[in-house]
Amino acid sequence: MDRCSTRVFYVLGLLLVPALLLAGDTGRIYGKIYTNDNEVYEGLIRWDRNEVNWVDVLNGNKELSDKNKREAKKYGSPKRNREHSVEIFGLKMGGGDLFMWSDNAQSGIRFGHIKTLEVIDDDRVLLTLKSGIEVELAEGSTDIGQDMRELIIEDNSKGEIELVWDDVEKVEFSAAKPSVESNLGERLYGTLTTRRGDEFTGMVCWDVDEVLTKDELDGDERDRSRKIAFGKISAIERYSSSGATVFLKDGGQVILKGTNDVDESNRGIIISDPGFGQMRVDWDEFKRLDFKPAKQPVTYEQFDGGRKLKGTVVTEDGKSFTGEIRWDNDEEYTWEILDGDYRGAEFDIEFGLIKSIEKNSTRTALVTVWDGRSFRLRGSNDVDEENKGIFVMPANGDVEEIGWDEFAKVEFQK
Repeated sequence: MDRCSTRVFYVLGLLLVPALLLAGDTGRIYGKIYTNDNEVYEGLIRWDRNEVNWVDVLNGNKELSDKNKREAKKYGSPKRNREHSVEIFGLKMGGGDLFMWSDNAQSGIRFGHIKTLEVIDDDRVLLTLKSGIEVELAEGSTDIGQDMRELIIEDNSKGEIELVWDDVEKVEFSAAKPSVESNLGERLYGTLTTRRGDEFTGMVCWDVDEVLTKDELDGDERDRSRKIAFGKISAIERYSSSGATVFLKDGGQVILKGTNDVDESNRGIIISDPGFGQMRVDWDEFKRLDFKPAKQPVTYEQFDGGRKLKGTVVTEDGKSFTGEIRWDNDEEYTWEILDGDYRGAEFDIEFGLIKSIEKNSTRTALVTVWDGRSFRLRGSNDVDEENKGIFVMPANGDVEEIGWDEFAKVEFQK
């Protein structure tokens, strides 16, 4: 081999090594689980059945800090309090503390931001994020607490271990080793089309349950029960409120009915899109899902654990305030979630992926993410007149509270 050829192979080798390492990282949740009986398991983790990738969301309830509540009481809009108060049998309800200052708020965080998870009691966890921030979440879904449906770790030496909530003491998350493979299959990926013609592409969670290629879709074909591994399915199309047409990779197709996998009792189809977060549609809005090979996954190293939200808020009368931002008197970090409805779909958008929010009316806002897409959201106090206040903390230490009636637009810093 001549010197020129040697140089070519050397350069190719340098290019291929990081590519091979990246190819080994499938974006799957990985870590060590410490149990209450002093066992330690390490491997790929399947959390509550439907969370297996770093982009998936751990849901719970977050208690508002005393500082947030004090500032809301001090700077909150009296006009907004009066507008939402109701008098029943001579008692005023809904205004002031009763309306504005709920102690808890729905919250969620993508698993990739979490460094450790410690179980505090039957229904609470303490999260330590990569940024060092500590967050306490309580049960608000089956992700936390006794109602967790399933927790599986594919231990690298002991095989598949199934645990219950009472088993868990602590979880330490880390990037998966390139050589690790799952016996449960690969993550489902595809393009979902709604009945209104919108398309969303990303990682799939079917019936808020099935997420891997070895999971099974079940239903009745005429009088026979069928179970079909998702890895054998090329597409699923809504047939009616009570059934679906299942297209197989071998060219066949069947119509299935009679279970919540394939009728209106389906709990929802979720698409996790790394560009904004995730969306969910019910059976009535679902038209078709086409499965396809997954694109390059989002790896553990791509999450930073979050940082304070910063940007510039502009009011309807043209005033602008720049500094740290607390949205809806609740969300103040980039890892937190903005939610709302878009054309029949439920959206959860990570704040760190949002470029701007612009009020359209008392009930809607236009949310633009950094990749250029925009969604007109409604149906949530994050994006309508029920918003509990947008607080801006400039560098000088002052606090400015802007109500939804005053708010025009916010531009976030990247």
